[in-house]
Parts: sequence; C-alpha cells; structure tokens
Amino acid sequence: MRELRDLQLPLNQTQKIRLRRALLQLQELACKMNSSASVTVADTIPVNHEDGVLKGHGTSELDGEVVATLCGIVERVNKLVYVRALRARYKPEVGDIIVGRVTEVAPKRWRLEINFSQDAVLMLSSMNLPDGIQRRRTAVDELNMRSIFEESDVICAEVRGFQHEGSLHLQARSQKYGKLERGQLLTVPPYLVKRRKQHFHHLERIAVDLILGCNGFIWVGEHVEARDNMVEDQETKPEQLNSKLNRISMSLEEQERICTPLETRQSICRIVNAVRVLSSLGFSLNVEVIMETVELSVSLNLDIHEMLGAEFCVQTAEREVERRSSLSKKKG
Repeated sequence: MRELRDLQLPLNQTQKIRLRRALLQLQELACKMNSSASVTVADTIPVNHEDGVLKGHGTSELDGEVVATLCGIVERVNKLVYVRALRARYKPEVGDIIVGRVTEVAPKRWRLEINFSQDAVLMLSSMNLPDGIQRRRTAVDELNMRSIFEESDVICAEVRGFQHEGSLHLQARSQKYGKLERGQLLTVPPYLVKRRKQHFHHLERIAVDLILGCNGFIWVGEHVEARDNMVEDQETKPEQLNSKLNRISMSLEEQERICTPLETRQSICRIVNAVRVLSSLGFSLNVEVIMETVELSVSLNLDIHEMLGAEFCVQTAEREVERRSSLSKKKG
C-alpha cells in the first residue's frame, strides 16, 4: 500500500483524513494477517540454529541472530530462509505469462520490451505459424516475419527460459498467445500482480479480455475468439488455397470496417481506470478486486472520467477496508 504522501491527488482536508484512516486500518489488518511473516529492517527472524539454517537474500547475521536487511515477507524453503521484498522489480520465472511490445524485428527473432532490465527474445521457431502447420521454418517464413508481428505490436507470450548469456527467451505455441488488438495497454508496478494459476480472464458479460501480465503490463481489450487454424489447414486441399486466401482477404477488409462497439469501449475504459485507481493506492491486482471497483463506480453512477477523481479514490480505499475486514472475520 502507498503512503499518503506518495499519492498525486488533489485531496481536500476531509478526504485526506478519510484516506489516512483507511490506509492505517489496512496496515493494521495486514499486520494481523501476517504478524509472524512481515519484517522490517533489523527485525530478528526466529530460526532454529540447530537445523543448520541457510541465510538467503534479505538476511544477515548480527550477534548470533538472523536479522532482516530489507522490508518484506519471510519465506522458508527447507533450510533456506530469505526475505521477499514487497516492492521489487520484475524477476522473470519460467512459465510466467507476460505482455510485451515488439521493439525490433531481427533475423529469425523478435525483440520485446517486457519491463525487464533487458529486452526479451521470441524466436520464429518458438511460435505457431499463421497457417498452423507444424514444419521447419524456411527463408520465406523469415521474409514474412513482419506480416506476423512488427514494431510496436503488443503481444502475449510465456517465459520459456534463460540462455547462458542471460537473455530471456519466450514462446507462443498456443492459441491464447499472440498479437493483441483493439484494447489498451497499462503499466503498473510488477509487485502488484501476484503469480496465479489464471492470468487470462474473459469477462463474458461485457465481452472484454483482461490479461494480467506478471511483468506489470496489463492488457484490456475486446474479446477475440480463438480459431483453430491447424484443423482448418489440415482440411484444406492444395487446389483450394487460392479461394481460401480470397476469403481471408475479404474477411480482413470486413474487419477493418467493423469498429469495436461503443458499449465495449466504455467497459474497457472503465476497467482501465479501475486498474489505475487500484495501482495508485498500491493494492494488489486481481480480477475480483478490479471488477468490484468497476461495480462500485457503476453503483455510484459515476462517469468514466470521474473514476480518476480524488473522491472515488478515497471511496475505493474505504471499500477495500470493508472487504478485508470481512475476510479476516471469516478466517477468524
């Protein structure tokens, strides 16, 4: 959570008092739920020295005791004890779902900006081709790379691994990965997006896709149905390729004439502003909290632009206090 002084909002005196009270209540609730796990600098970490404890990141030894060298949560893996920082830069892990922007089309690869210390690499061989056929990549495929992704395109992919030189490699071998269109890309601090089983969310009621990238890039866009190109191409005979290409070109022309419905665009903007408000308050982001914030704005009959005002920010913090209080009572 953010300190009051960190918020760049034009708050009046009453709003400052309400927001300060809400943030203090949230801190108290967080301490109750993680009283044994949260530490600040120089706090002693209780360990059993007889077990041969291994001191990891964020820990040090002082007067025979293990103490924390940064603020965060104490984590234990077998004998290893370390402190996980509450606010940290994005550290990729294999299997992470990320959203990135293409910065360069290089030979047999694309380079992507993913909010990391260096650009990630997506190899031509690490993604499905548009025709969906599993085959070796040829010189023709390399020449047609810009027809798949070009500079400034936003795409979704998965972290495949690290190379010996330290570069990060991605893969996009699934229908759920690929180019993202007709939406908005937001950047939030990566520590606000926790790793979960599900990072793709299809909000059926409003026909919107929400992708929470582990790297702090969040995509909100119009829902797009995944198409099984592989099955279609297996059923297509060689003599039918020309007619199929004509149908594809016609469908692309039709798509250019079709705009995203106004209602869908309004839903996208409302979700985007909800993410901005939650991010400014330093709240962890998940689909439940985001949609509760959207519903709060609707129940208050606010216009989309009014969600970025000081009053709604305070109301969101107060609503979060109520939500966490009810959760703590259920656990208790």
